[in-house]
Amino acid sequence: MTTHTPLGDHAQHPEYAAGRADAYDDETTLTLDQLAARAALYAEHAHLLRALGYADRVLEKRLEQIAVTAAETELAHTGGRR
Repeated sequence: MTTHTPLGDHAQHPEYAAGRADAYDDETTLTLDQLAARAALYAEHAHLLRALGYADRVLEKRLEQIAVTAAETELAHTGGRR
C-alpha cells in the first residue's frame, strides 16, 4: 500500500492548501474567467505550490460546471424523462 496521495506529496504542503483555500474563498465572488485570470497571476507571483493549489481548484470548478451543464442539457433534451 502506498502512503502517497494521487496528487503527490505537495498536496499535504501548507502552501498548496493555502492556494486551494484562496480559490474557495474567491469562487464566491468571482466568475470562472476571473478565477482563471487570478490563477495566472498566482503562477507569476505566488509560491509555486500556492499557485498550483489555486489552479487545481479552478480546474475542479471548471469541471464541475461542465458536468452540471451536461446534466442540465440532458434533462432539457429528454424533458426530464429517463
